[in-house]
Amino acid sequence: MLVLQLSDLHMQRRGEASNRVVESNMLVERALRAAARFRPKYSALIITGDLADRGRPEEYDELARLLAHYAPDAHVIPGNHDNRETLVSKLRPRSAPSGFVDHVVELGAIRIVMLDSSVPGAPFGELRASQLNWLDAELAREPRTPTMVAIHHPPFATGIAHMDVIALKSPEAFVDIVARHPQVQRIVCGHCHRQIVASVAQAVVTIAPSVGVAVAFDLDPAATSSFVKEPPQFVAHRWTKDAGFVSHTVYVEDFDGPYPFLDF
Repeated sequence: MLVLQLSDLHMQRRGEASNRVVESNMLVERALRAAARFRPKYSALIITGDLADRGRPEEYDELARLLAHYAPDAHVIPGNHDNRETLVSKLRPRSAPSGFVDHVVELGAIRIVMLDSSVPGAPFGELRASQLNWLDAELAREPRTPTMVAIHHPPFATGIAHMDVIALKSPEAFVDIVARHPQVQRIVCGHCHRQIVASVAQAVVTIAPSVGVAVAFDLDPAATSSFVKEPPQFVAHRWTKDAGFVSHTVYVEDFDGPYPFLDF
């Protein structure tokens, strides 16, 4: 069982560059092309937020065009850069009755619970009481099925101060629910544009890098927000009954090789 995770696309209107220097749309297309040709074929492809850069309709139009070609079966949730209403109208994701883009991806051997942590007009994330109740009920429905929870905003402090102030607000209730459901083995996030690993209750938490640019790595509490052009990456989460979830960070770009190891 293989789940591919892309995150933090920051799509632009056609012909525009993100922050005037990053060709986001080209980088997203490269990542989706790499995911489409990935072998073995994925069981699910998820995109964990910040699909658009400013939540404009044209940005979702550009993404819809790419998804139709490379990944029409992709499952998405919004991030803080997204506009929920526009995303829903343009991409038609599955949503919970509460109106949030919360839904479950049933893969037989495993489940993926997709959570919408976006707050209109705010950079931080939040899960409302209705969402937490929905999550608790959904997890209770399949207590023996290994489960991955996907959410844009990380529910822990990373040490990158300017990102931590816009992480998931008041994550304690979410953590309590995870702790009550031991089948939650993995939580996957976006938002930080870096590969980061932690734990929440019994679950391993992994933050996916961006398929565009990386947030500069700086643990100085006074550091300001900035980005660097590190190689774009996505994550391949492999699940087996024996090993559970094992996650591999994959570069979008092709490199020289592979070359055989030689014995001399």
